[in-house]
Amino acid sequence: MRAVLDTNVIVSAVLRTHGPCARIVDVLAGGAFDLCVDQRILSEYDSVLRRPELGIASGDVQAVMELLRHVALPVAAAPLPVRLPDPDDLLFLEVAAAADAFLTTGNARHFPKKSRAGVTVVSPKEFLELLGRLA
Repeated sequence: MRAVLDTNVIVSAVLRTHGPCARIVDVLAGGAFDLCVDQRILSEYDSVLRRPELGIASGDVQAVMELLRHVALPVAAAPLPVRLPDPDDLLFLEVAAAADAFLTTGNARHFPKKSRAGVTVVSPKEFLELLGRLA
């Protein structure tokens, strides 16, 4: 199974070590699914995790980013002719469409059904249910 993880899933996993997002990162580390990314996504993960207001230690950011880079499946995404409420979210949809992957997000409203370009958008809990790994 392939998935793209919205940045909010990664941030939640780091900030709350118990819960669906943390469980997703745990099963990712165990090889339960393929994380699909491009360089834009990796850059966003890194940039957001380093925001001072989140208070995440730089060593923790480095450890998470090393894990993500190690397990990630690079995907060459093509631009999609869709409009989203937040244009900055388009990169996640583009990678998911190119990889035929689920898009896992805590903000499904940022991806209106009419603008999903055939991508299945699921919550972290729904994704864990799909994996059969709900903790």
